[in-house]
Amino acid sequence: MTLSDIAAGIEVTARQEERGVASVDDTDGDLASLLAPHVDALPCSPEATAVVLDHHARGESVGESAREAGVAAMTAAKVLHRCGVQGVSPLAPTARRVVRDWLSGDVSRADALELTGGDEAAFALASYVESHDPVPELSDVARGALADGGNASVEKRDALGETMSSVSDLR
Repeated sequence: MTLSDIAAGIEVTARQEERGVASVDDTDGDLASLLAPHVDALPCSPEATAVVLDHHARGESVGESAREAGVAAMTAAKVLHRCGVQGVSPLAPTARRVVRDWLSGDVSRADALELTGGDEAAFALASYVESHDPVPELSDVARGALADGGNASVEKRDALGETMSSVSDLR
């Protein structure tokens, strides 16, 4: 095989092709109806899950998102974890390893709680995160909701438009 055989079919273009994450445009239903088939994997109703995701996408805290959805903050954190949002666990990686050791029966609960240095609520959430994997189907649905950023992010950007600098301001 010669170099010309290898290069056959290669073409040079004048522009770079845009590569990105593929998205699914499922505009036929609202977020709650997209979540409904996965109700068994959710710690609360699809409607409450949709509210949590919408408010989280707007940049609100887990607690604020939970209040808007009418659920406990712990439930909202579980929703975000099941929907593939990273960083929900309140414990550091070493402490999460201790929780995994407790879940596998290698360490007593009292020792694990002491070693993690967290409180009961943090330990409970970390236990949930370590024992429940995110659901890929929910992650796909949530990714679309979180990518939109909610209507509030557009409103914030418009309201703060005059305060933002542009590239030309950097000279």
